[in-house]
Amino acid sequence: MSQVAIELPPKLIPLFSKPNLRYRCSKGGRGSGKTRTFALMTAIKGYMFAEMGVSGTLLCAREFMNSLSDSSMEEIKQAIRAVPFLNDYYEMGENYIRSKNRLVDYSFCGLRHNLDSIKSKARILLAWIDEAESVSVMAYRKLLPTVREEITLPTGERFISEIWITWNPEKRNSPTAEQFGNPEILDPDTGEMIGMCVEMNYIDNPWFPQVLELERRKDRSNLDDATYRWIWEGAYLEHSDAQIFKDKYEIKDFEADPQKWDGPYIGIDFGFAQDPTACLRVWIHDDCVWIDHEAGRVGLELDDTVPYLEKRIPDIRKYPSYADNARPESISHLKGKGLIRIKAVEKGKGSVEDGVEFIKSFKKVIIHTRCKQTAYEFREYSYKKDRLTDEVLPIVVDKDNHYIDALRYALEKIMKRKKGLNIRPDALKGLF
Repeated sequence: MSQVAIELPPKLIPLFSKPNLRYRCSKGGRGSGKTRTFALMTAIKGYMFAEMGVSGTLLCAREFMNSLSDSSMEEIKQAIRAVPFLNDYYEMGENYIRSKNRLVDYSFCGLRHNLDSIKSKARILLAWIDEAESVSVMAYRKLLPTVREEITLPTGERFISEIWITWNPEKRNSPTAEQFGNPEILDPDTGEMIGMCVEMNYIDNPWFPQVLELERRKDRSNLDDATYRWIWEGAYLEHSDAQIFKDKYEIKDFEADPQKWDGPYIGIDFGFAQDPTACLRVWIHDDCVWIDHEAGRVGLELDDTVPYLEKRIPDIRKYPSYADNARPESISHLKGKGLIRIKAVEKGKGSVEDGVEFIKSFKKVIIHTRCKQTAYEFREYSYKKDRLTDEVLPIVVDKDNHYIDALRYALEKIMKRKKGLNIRPDALKGLF
């Protein structure tokens, strides 16, 4: 047969191109194309085995499967029908898929209730576990040693049975996430890479359908951020008690109204070698903090900072900006470069905790969808948890906080004015 081009999402090409892997895995949110791709690649693998005269079974498993309608069978059939040479190569009936030379066939099973029957299967060339989030430790203990073929192919190459795993993450400590969630899966004794895991989300799917895009946008508007990210961005579904801004922020598109809103307030946190220089533009309206622009980069030289910020923070030269007072020489330098209204914040003992509590005193923090690093920090910024008791401690972890520090600096003068006047943030209009 002449060469045939198979279209895959570009992000998954390295996963299937690398030879001699025991595990090929992909995790992520809805609409990523990972299930359709894995279904197609099982058929490609089956074709290759049958053409080389290798006989065996392609096992497709899920934790629960009460009938074939609960399996991956229909997904695989659709993938086969979409590729003419595969459609010609396989026989497909209501309850079976097999190569026409009868060397390779598919088998479908549920791991929860059919594990013991797997041992009676013909030699398993490939096992694909789909919807693997709920697969138990015991299921893996029984299944993995069963997929154990070692074959010398007619080409002289040595082949070992492979295990493919796909799932939508929910818990970061699930057996699937702990064993197969790292980008590289290493042999614990030799350190050799024996598997890969690629994260796939809707943005990685070049054929993401418009009908799902409508659903995604609807979910972004109607769901809380954690649930939305779990469904569409492959995030773990977590509402940790340690999360500092839990239930206090929202991510959405909006347009600031300079005529009616207070602000803008601009904060800058300096970084360089490992930490980003981070800058935010902030407004106050309706007892909420609104963040509409961010800028940040690791390794940003001082001489490049002003032009870099100007491209990302509209009208930054026109308004006061407040920066970390630990870097007076940097503030002076930026002022000489044209950021003439930059000032140092006062900070002081307890300023982090005070700033965090002040931000939490607002009804909500609204983060524009383009401010992705700010949104990330709001999700990750946490209190310390006791290692032995897992209890949340009143200690702010100094991590994932560069844009949040910039936010504290932007709001520091307002916080001090509010303390002096003892009034609500939404009553501050016209005081500056």
